[in-house]
Amino acid sequence: MNCKNKPELRERLAAEYVLGTLRGRARDRMRRWLREEQVARLEQALEAWNADLPALKEFILPGGSRAAAAAHLARTTCRRAERSVVVLARAETAGVTSEARRYLNRLSDLLFVAGRVLNRHAGRGDVQWRHERKSKK
Repeated sequence: MNCKNKPELRERLAAEYVLGTLRGRARDRMRRWLREEQVARLEQALEAWNADLPALKEFILPGGSRAAAAAHLARTTCRRAERSVVVLARAETAGVTSEARRYLNRLSDLLFVAGRVLNRHAGRGDVQWRHERKSKK
């Protein structure tokens, strides 16, 4: 991801907002819009944004630049929405599609990667969790 991808990021954030309408009147419109192709587009973006990042060897903590911290915060909100959609899907016989759950899952992954990319763009590295291993005595 680079600065040229701002429209793509806006599209993703708009889609996250639209997912909030699943229980409202717009549910039928949402079902027509949210298809496998939308999930595939997220997966393509995820692959492209992740391509230039180093492989993870440690857990990543939220933080770094202000923009990256915001992406990590958005990711936690998206994960919360994903859990709510799973609960909603279990409670309703017809309503929440599997694409909605998958879309939120992929969106939260994309927000994680966005945080990493934004830190890199700001000249900062990932904020890595360091497990303090106790030495055996």
